Amino acid sequence: MTAPAPGHGLSLQRQLLLWLLLPQLVLWLMGGVLAYRIALSYAEKGIDQSLTQSVLSLARQVKPVGSGLLIDFPRAAQDIIEQDPKDRVSYTVSSPPGKFLLGNGMLPGPADQAEPASGVPRLYNATVDGKPMRVALLDLNYGETLAPQRMRVQVAKGLAVQQRITEELVADMLAPLLLLGAVLSVLVYGGIARGLRPLKRLQAQLGDRHAQSLSALRPIEMTQAPQEVHALAGAVNQLLSAVRRSLGQEKRFLNDAAHQLRTPLAGLISQTELALAEPDPQALRERLTKVLAGAQRSAHLVQQLLSLARNEAEVRLQSLDLAALARDVARDWTPRALAAGVDLGYEGADALSIQGEPLLLREALNNLLDNALNYAGAGAVVTLRVTRQAGAAVLEAEDNGPGLAPADLAHVFERFWRASERPGGCGLGLAIVAAIAQRHGGEATALPVQPRGLCIRLTLPLTASGG
Repeated sequence: MTAPAPGHGLSLQRQLLLWLLLPQLVLWLMGGVLAYRIALSYAEKGIDQSLTQSVLSLARQVKPVGSGLLIDFPRAAQDIIEQDPKDRVSYTVSSPPGKFLLGNGMLPGPADQAEPASGVPRLYNATVDGKPMRVALLDLNYGETLAPQRMRVQVAKGLAVQQRITEELVADMLAPLLLLGAVLSVLVYGGIARGLRPLKRLQAQLGDRHAQSLSALRPIEMTQAPQEVHALAGAVNQLLSAVRRSLGQEKRFLNDAAHQLRTPLAGLISQTELALAEPDPQALRERLTKVLAGAQRSAHLVQQLLSLARNEAEVRLQSLDLAALARDVARDWTPRALAAGVDLGYEGADALSIQGEPLLLREALNNLLDNALNYAGAGAVVTLRVTRQAGAAVLEAEDNGPGLAPADLAHVFERFWRASERPGGCGLGLAIVAAIAQRHGGEATALPVQPRGLCIRLTLPLTASGG
């Protein structure tokens, strides 16, 4: 695992390990504390039971006789009480309480100073010679009714055994848990490494792209990977597809521009050289007229190429009235139609709302009318029509000009294809129209008109799916 770059924080693998193993460590520590408390409680219960039995046994060795006491405490009983040399045991018999009669040391009473109930053992903690001890106390009444007496029996045991038992229990409980935790940590690390393997393959595949041409980017293949990695790879593939499409459009634009501008620019250079060498003013004027025509054609070609490239970019759709837009464009082209001797008109719906991009649709209408006015000829009739058919918006530019041969109708939307050698065109106008229709989720078709003429039809969805 490589170290994270400065400023980028922990790697995903280290973060997963941290968030999976840190709670495990916290739970292990909490389990240790809880286990210690439980073991301490059970050890304390064992000591209390032992002390209770000892104080009762010792009390039975002291028998009241009249107003006195008979102590029957043989050496063997003393050895039983003090049998563990590692665990200090103290005992005291006093009567009245506090007046030493028997034992190996004086033991303190309860801290609350309350008089214990007779015949009921009581357990409490006390400090003897600076060491903590657990004490069992038993008070007994004896003597005659007119002269009552009270005897106190105490047995104390140090807490060393309790502490040792507790530590042994905790060690016996936590050692296996620690071993299981280590095994679990190894399994978690291996699982994380295996789970992140598809991401490393994805990283490797993306790294391979640096050695490739950007135009040859291929989709990422993730045949065996979790769903999340497939989703990430799909998003990256969409991005790569957009990059390939953008680079392809750029390359196609450069190729088209280089191919189409080479001839007119060469003609401009040639005409300019001839004009510079022409001594006759009239001939010079004719040369310059040709230079102007070539420059205008080159400018028109550049404008069409830029328009085509712009149309291939993403578009933002909005609600617009297609019929109103068509009438507005027809009014703009009326002066040119009159100058060309063409009867230009509009017919169809008064209003038809669609989702589209106004500038692109205006560009399509301009190209349709420019193509019709150029090739229909003087005296022709050009009709711009907007209708609604079968749930779609239909935009048509129809003329009664010479039209096209049936074999040529399939080529009208190809780039740089021209049916006529008349000057002024570059074979991109209808290709732009088709591209705009596709960007709006529609299509463009070319239809013959009887008895003669041509109709270019754009069928656009009322709710466009392009974008």
